[in-house]
Amino acid sequence: MSAIDTFTIQAETDAEETPVMPQHESLRQCVERALEKYFQTLDGQPANDLYQLVLSEVEAPLLEAVLAYTRNNQSKSAEMLGLNRGTLRKKLKQYDLL
Repeated sequence: MSAIDTFTIQAETDAEETPVMPQHESLRQCVERALEKYFQTLDGQPANDLYQLVLSEVEAPLLEAVLAYTRNNQSKSAEMLGLNRGTLRKKLKQYDLL
């Protein structure tokens, strides 16, 4: 088997394992899909503190992305998020981002 054949087989294997996502999926649709999967994995088991779980799963990466976009400028980040700077700092500490 040549290196090209090996690469082709690996590429085909990788393509089979990669889930196909719609090209223009909204954030809302992503959350809905993630929650559907979450409920499927529960398999009838009770869920507790789901609201807090979803908020923490979304809020932390949101804060990280906005901080990266503003090059860690907390004042600009707070303005983009519609928060005051003190609230932003509190949330950054909460998620160990500060």
